[in-house]
Amino acid sequence: MSIDKDYLKKFIKTTEMAAIGAFPFIGKGDKNAADKGSVDKMRNELNQIDMNGEVVIGEGEMDEAPMLYIGEKVGTHKGQNLDIALDPLEGTNFVANNLPNAFSMLAVCEKGNLFSAPDTYMEKIAIGKNLPKNLLDLDNSVEQNIKLLSDAKKKSINKITACLLKRPRHEKIIKSLEKLNVKIKFISDGDVSGAISVVDPKTNIDIYLGIGGGPEGVLAAAALSCMGGQIQTRLVLDDQQIKRANKLGIKDIKRKYNIDDMIKGDVIFCASAITNGDIVDGVKDLGDKYEVSTFALHKDLKIFRKIKNYHQK
Repeated sequence: MSIDKDYLKKFIKTTEMAAIGAFPFIGKGDKNAADKGSVDKMRNELNQIDMNGEVVIGEGEMDEAPMLYIGEKVGTHKGQNLDIALDPLEGTNFVANNLPNAFSMLAVCEKGNLFSAPDTYMEKIAIGKNLPKNLLDLDNSVEQNIKLLSDAKKKSINKITACLLKRPRHEKIIKSLEKLNVKIKFISDGDVSGAISVVDPKTNIDIYLGIGGGPEGVLAAAALSCMGGQIQTRLVLDDQQIKRANKLGIKDIKRKYNIDDMIKGDVIFCASAITNGDIVDGVKDLGDKYEVSTFALHKDLKIFRKIKNYHQK
Protein backbone atom coordinates (compact mmCIF):
# COMPACT_ATOMS: atom_id res chain seq x y z
CA MET A 1 0.00 0.00 0.00
CA SER A 2 1.22 3.50 -0.86
CA ILE A 3 0.97 6.78 1.02
CA ASP A 4 -1.94 8.80 -0.42
CA LYS A 5 -0.70 11.18 -3.14
CA ASP A 6 -2.47 14.15 -1.52
CA TYR A 7 -0.11 14.05 1.45
CA LEU A 8 2.93 15.23 -0.52
CA LYS A 9 1.60 18.77 -0.94
CA LYS A 10 0.77 18.96 2.79
CA PHE A 11 4.21 17.79 3.89
CA ILE A 12 5.88 20.23 1.47
CA LYS A 13 3.94 23.05 3.13
CA THR A 14 5.02 21.71 6.54
CA THR A 15 8.76 21.95 5.84
CA GLU A 16 8.30 25.28 4.03
CA MET A 17 6.56 26.86 7.02
CA ALA A 18 9.27 25.45 9.32
CA ALA A 19 11.92 27.06 7.07
CA ILE A 20 10.07 30.40 7.30
CA GLY A 21 9.98 29.96 11.09
CA ALA A 22 13.79 29.91 11.23
CA PHE A 23 14.32 32.63 8.61
CA PRO A 24 14.22 35.68 10.99
CA PHE A 25 17.08 34.17 13.00
CA ILE A 26 19.59 33.84 10.13
CA GLY A 27 22.88 35.41 11.18
CA LYS A 28 21.62 36.35 14.65
CA GLY A 29 23.90 33.94 16.54
CA ASP A 30 21.05 32.26 18.45
CA LYS A 31 20.69 28.67 17.28
CA ASN A 32 18.16 27.77 20.00
CA ALA A 33 15.77 30.56 18.97
CA ALA A 34 16.11 29.46 15.33
CA ASP A 35 15.35 25.85 16.26
CA LYS A 36 12.30 26.89 18.28
CA GLY A 37 11.04 29.02 15.37
CA SER A 38 11.18 25.95 13.08
CA VAL A 39 9.75 23.50 15.62
CA ASP A 40 6.73 25.69 16.45
CA LYS A 41 5.80 26.13 12.78
CA MET A 42 6.34 22.47 11.88
CA ARG A 43 4.23 21.21 14.76
CA ASN A 44 1.41 23.63 13.94
CA GLU A 45 1.34 22.41 10.29
CA LEU A 46 1.54 18.71 11.18
CA ASN A 47 -1.43 19.02 13.52
CA GLN A 48 -3.61 20.36 10.68
CA ILE A 49 -3.02 17.31 8.46
CA ASP A 50 -5.68 14.56 8.40
CA MET A 51 -3.56 11.65 9.61
CA ASN A 52 -2.81 9.49 12.61
CA GLY A 53 0.82 10.53 12.80
CA GLU A 54 3.51 9.57 15.28
CA VAL A 55 6.96 11.11 15.58
CA VAL A 56 9.48 8.23 15.61
CA ILE A 57 12.53 10.44 15.11
CA GLY A 58 12.22 13.93 16.52
CA GLU A 59 13.76 16.62 18.67
CA GLY A 60 14.59 14.14 21.45
CA GLU A 61 12.80 12.06 24.02
CA MET A 62 9.76 13.37 25.89
CA ASP A 63 11.75 14.65 28.90
CA GLU A 64 14.24 16.49 26.63
CA ALA A 65 11.97 18.10 24.04
CA PRO A 66 8.90 20.23 24.74
CA MET A 67 7.58 19.62 21.23
CA LEU A 68 7.95 17.07 18.44
CA TYR A 69 9.42 14.55 20.85
CA ILE A 70 9.76 10.85 20.01
CA GLY A 71 6.37 9.23 20.50
CA GLU A 72 4.38 12.47 20.10
CA LYS A 73 1.10 12.01 18.24
CA VAL A 74 0.48 14.56 15.48
CA GLY A 75 -2.33 15.21 13.00
CA THR A 76 -6.11 15.35 13.35
CA HIS A 77 -6.34 11.59 14.19
CA LYS A 78 -8.24 11.00 10.93
CA GLY A 79 -6.64 9.46 7.84
CA GLN A 80 -3.66 7.16 7.28
CA ASN A 81 -1.47 5.78 10.09
CA LEU A 82 1.94 7.32 9.43
CA ASP A 83 5.36 7.34 11.11
CA ILE A 84 7.37 10.55 10.81
CA ALA A 85 11.09 11.28 11.09
CA LEU A 86 11.80 14.97 11.28
CA ASP A 87 14.50 17.56 11.74
CA PRO A 88 12.83 20.99 11.81
CA LEU A 89 16.24 22.63 11.54
CA GLU A 90 19.17 20.64 10.22
CA GLY A 91 22.16 22.93 10.60
CA THR A 92 21.27 25.14 13.59
CA ASN A 93 24.79 26.62 13.47
CA PHE A 94 24.37 27.38 9.76
CA VAL A 95 21.32 29.53 10.51
CA ALA A 96 22.93 31.21 13.55
CA ASN A 97 26.04 32.09 11.50
CA ASN A 98 24.38 32.69 8.11
CA LEU A 99 26.11 29.77 6.40
CA PRO A 100 24.76 27.62 3.52
CA ASN A 101 22.91 24.28 3.70
CA ALA A 102 20.45 24.75 6.58
CA PHE A 103 17.23 22.81 5.95
CA SER A 104 13.87 21.92 7.47
CA MET A 105 13.13 18.31 6.61
CA LEU A 106 10.97 15.29 7.26
CA ALA A 107 10.41 11.76 6.03
CA VAL A 108 7.12 9.86 6.24
CA CYS A 109 6.41 6.11 5.99
CA GLU A 110 3.40 3.97 6.71
CA LYS A 111 3.14 2.81 10.32
CA GLY A 112 5.95 0.47 11.35
CA ASN A 113 8.06 1.03 8.22
CA LEU A 114 10.58 3.59 9.53
CA PHE A 115 13.60 2.59 11.63
CA SER A 116 13.39 4.31 15.00
CA ALA A 117 17.07 5.12 15.54
CA PRO A 118 18.06 6.46 18.96
CA ASP A 119 19.67 9.90 19.18
CA THR A 120 23.22 8.51 19.15
CA TYR A 121 26.17 8.39 16.79
CA MET A 122 26.01 6.20 13.70
CA GLU A 123 28.63 4.95 11.25
CA LYS A 124 27.56 5.59 7.65
CA ILE A 125 28.64 4.93 4.12
CA ALA A 126 26.49 6.22 1.23
CA ILE A 127 26.84 6.04 -2.55
CA GLY A 128 24.73 7.00 -5.56
CA LYS A 129 22.47 5.14 -7.96
CA ASN A 130 23.02 2.60 -10.76
CA LEU A 131 25.60 0.67 -8.73
CA PRO A 132 25.57 -3.03 -7.70
CA LYS A 133 23.42 -3.59 -4.62
CA ASN A 134 25.26 -3.66 -1.27
CA LEU A 135 28.49 -2.76 -3.08
CA LEU A 136 30.28 -1.32 -0.04
CA ASP A 137 30.52 -2.54 3.53
CA LEU A 138 31.35 -0.84 6.82
CA ASP A 139 33.59 -3.78 7.74
CA ASN A 140 35.79 -3.18 4.70
CA SER A 141 38.77 -0.86 4.98
CA VAL A 142 38.47 2.61 3.43
CA GLU A 143 40.92 1.42 0.75
CA GLN A 144 38.76 -1.62 -0.12
CA ASN A 145 35.58 0.45 -0.39
CA ILE A 146 37.19 3.13 -2.56
CA LYS A 147 38.67 0.46 -4.86
CA LEU A 148 35.27 -1.28 -5.19
CA LEU A 149 33.58 2.06 -5.96
CA SER A 150 36.27 3.06 -8.44
CA ASP A 151 35.89 -0.26 -10.31
CA ALA A 152 32.07 -0.11 -10.31
CA LYS A 153 32.01 3.48 -11.57
CA LYS A 154 34.90 2.91 -14.00
CA LYS A 155 36.47 6.05 -12.55
CA SER A 156 40.10 6.28 -11.47
CA ILE A 157 40.67 6.58 -7.72
CA ASN A 158 42.22 10.05 -7.95
CA LYS A 159 39.01 11.28 -9.61
CA ILE A 160 36.77 9.97 -6.76
CA THR A 161 35.38 12.66 -4.43
CA ALA A 162 34.56 11.72 -0.83
CA CYS A 163 32.47 13.87 1.51
CA LEU A 164 32.66 13.72 5.30
CA LEU A 165 32.17 15.78 8.43
CA LYS A 166 35.33 17.60 9.51
CA ARG A 167 35.79 16.04 12.95
CA PRO A 168 38.83 14.79 14.93
CA ARG A 169 37.18 11.34 15.08
CA HIS A 170 37.67 11.03 11.30
CA GLU A 171 41.44 11.48 11.37
CA LYS A 172 42.14 7.84 10.40
CA ILE A 173 39.63 7.94 7.50
CA ILE A 174 41.09 11.24 6.27
CA LYS A 175 44.64 9.84 6.29
CA SER A 176 43.49 6.79 4.29
CA LEU A 177 41.72 9.00 1.71
CA GLU A 178 44.75 11.30 1.39
CA LYS A 179 47.04 8.30 0.90
CA LEU A 180 44.78 7.12 -1.94
CA ASN A 181 44.85 10.65 -3.47
CA VAL A 182 41.04 10.85 -3.31
CA LYS A 183 39.49 14.34 -3.45
CA ILE A 184 37.91 15.28 -0.11
CA LYS A 185 35.01 17.65 0.50
CA PHE A 186 34.69 18.53 4.18
CA ILE A 187 31.44 19.71 5.71
CA SER A 188 31.14 21.30 9.15
CA ASP A 189 27.53 20.17 9.84
CA GLY A 190 24.57 19.09 7.73
CA ASP A 191 24.91 15.34 7.95
CA VAL A 192 21.72 14.62 5.93
CA SER A 193 22.47 16.87 2.97
CA GLY A 194 26.04 15.52 2.95
CA ALA A 195 24.77 11.96 2.53
CA ILE A 196 22.14 12.96 -0.05
CA SER A 197 24.78 14.74 -2.15
CA VAL A 198 25.92 11.36 -3.55
CA VAL A 199 22.82 11.18 -5.77
CA ASP A 200 22.96 14.79 -7.01
CA PRO A 201 25.14 14.93 -10.16
CA LYS A 202 25.71 18.68 -9.60
CA THR A 203 27.77 17.99 -6.47
CA ASN A 204 30.16 15.50 -8.13
CA ILE A 205 30.39 13.59 -4.81
CA ASP A 206 30.87 9.83 -5.16
CA ILE A 207 30.82 8.66 -1.53
CA TYR A 208 29.79 9.95 1.88
CA LEU A 209 31.36 8.28 4.90
CA GLY A 210 32.17 8.61 8.58
CA ILE A 211 30.31 8.91 11.87
CA GLY A 212 27.37 11.28 12.27
CA GLY A 213 23.95 11.36 13.93
CA GLY A 214 21.66 8.30 14.03
CA PRO A 215 18.41 10.16 13.31
CA GLU A 216 20.10 11.98 10.42
CA GLY A 217 21.13 8.59 9.02
CA VAL A 218 17.50 7.51 8.82
CA LEU A 219 16.43 10.79 7.16
CA ALA A 220 19.22 10.36 4.60
CA ALA A 221 18.15 6.74 4.01
CA ALA A 222 14.60 7.92 3.30
CA ALA A 223 15.78 10.33 0.60
CA LEU A 224 18.25 7.84 -0.90
CA SER A 225 15.52 5.17 -0.95
CA CYS A 226 13.45 7.42 -3.25
CA MET A 227 16.40 8.20 -5.51
CA GLY A 228 18.02 4.79 -5.94
CA GLY A 229 21.05 5.54 -3.76
CA GLN A 230 22.56 3.22 -1.14
CA ILE A 231 23.48 3.62 2.50
CA GLN A 232 24.78 1.23 5.14
CA THR A 233 24.82 2.22 8.80
CA ARG A 234 25.69 0.89 12.25
CA LEU A 235 24.91 2.47 15.62
CA VAL A 236 27.80 3.64 17.80
CA LEU A 237 26.67 3.24 21.41
CA ASP A 238 28.09 3.68 24.90
CA ASP A 239 26.73 1.68 27.88
CA GLN A 240 23.99 4.20 28.68
CA GLN A 241 22.90 4.39 25.05
CA ILE A 242 22.75 0.60 24.77
CA LYS A 243 19.96 0.69 27.38
CA ARG A 244 18.10 3.34 25.35
CA ALA A 245 18.52 1.29 22.17
CA ASN A 246 17.18 -1.81 23.96
CA LYS A 247 14.12 0.23 25.01
CA LEU A 248 13.49 0.98 21.32
CA GLY A 249 13.61 -2.76 20.58
CA ILE A 250 17.18 -2.83 19.22
CA LYS A 251 18.81 -6.00 20.55
CA ASP A 252 21.73 -6.58 18.16
CA ILE A 253 23.78 -3.45 18.78
CA LYS A 254 26.50 -4.41 16.27
CA ARG A 255 24.05 -4.95 13.42
CA LYS A 256 24.69 -3.28 10.08
CA TYR A 257 21.58 -1.71 8.52
CA ASN A 258 21.16 -1.46 4.77
CA ILE A 259 18.63 0.90 3.23
CA ASP A 260 15.84 -1.73 3.12
CA ASP A 261 16.30 -2.39 6.86
CA MET A 262 15.69 1.28 7.69
CA ILE A 263 13.02 2.21 5.15
CA LYS A 264 10.32 -0.24 4.12
CA GLY A 265 7.61 0.40 1.53
CA ASP A 266 6.58 3.83 0.33
CA VAL A 267 8.19 7.04 1.60
CA ILE A 268 7.75 10.79 1.24
CA PHE A 269 10.75 13.04 1.84
CA CYS A 270 10.72 16.85 1.89
CA ALA A 271 13.60 19.26 2.56
CA SER A 272 13.06 23.04 2.40
CA ALA A 273 16.18 25.20 2.40
CA ILE A 274 16.48 27.99 4.97
CA THR A 275 19.86 29.29 3.81
CA ASN A 276 21.10 28.68 0.25
CA GLY A 277 21.99 25.04 -0.26
CA ASP A 278 23.76 22.75 -2.73
CA ILE A 279 20.38 21.22 -3.58
CA VAL A 280 17.97 24.21 -3.55
CA ASP A 281 18.00 27.95 -2.73
CA GLY A 282 17.19 29.36 0.71
CA VAL A 283 14.17 31.40 1.83
CA LYS A 284 13.86 34.80 0.13
CA ASP A 285 11.98 37.75 1.62
CA LEU A 286 10.10 39.39 -1.27
CA GLY A 287 8.44 42.11 0.84
CA ASP A 288 4.84 40.93 1.08
CA LYS A 289 5.66 37.22 0.75
CA TYR A 290 8.37 34.57 1.18
CA GLU A 291 9.78 32.43 -1.63
CA VAL A 292 10.70 28.93 -0.38
CA SER A 293 12.45 26.19 -2.37
CA THR A 294 11.88 22.51 -1.56
CA PHE A 295 13.36 19.22 -2.64
CA ALA A 296 10.36 16.82 -2.62
CA LEU A 297 10.27 13.06 -3.20
CA HIS A 298 7.50 10.44 -3.25
CA LYS A 299 8.97 6.99 -3.84
CA ASP A 300 6.00 4.97 -5.15
CA LEU A 301 4.82 7.77 -7.42
CA LYS A 302 8.40 8.31 -8.70
CA ILE A 303 8.13 12.02 -7.90
CA PHE A 304 11.47 13.82 -7.68
CA ARG A 305 11.01 17.58 -7.79
CA LYS A 306 12.72 20.82 -6.88
CA ILE A 307 9.93 23.35 -6.46
CA LYS A 308 9.40 26.98 -5.45
CA ASN A 309 6.35 28.15 -3.53
CA TYR A 310 5.22 31.53 -2.25
CA HIS A 311 3.67 32.22 1.15
CA GLN A 312 2.00 35.52 2.04
CA LYS A 313 3.25 37.16 5.23
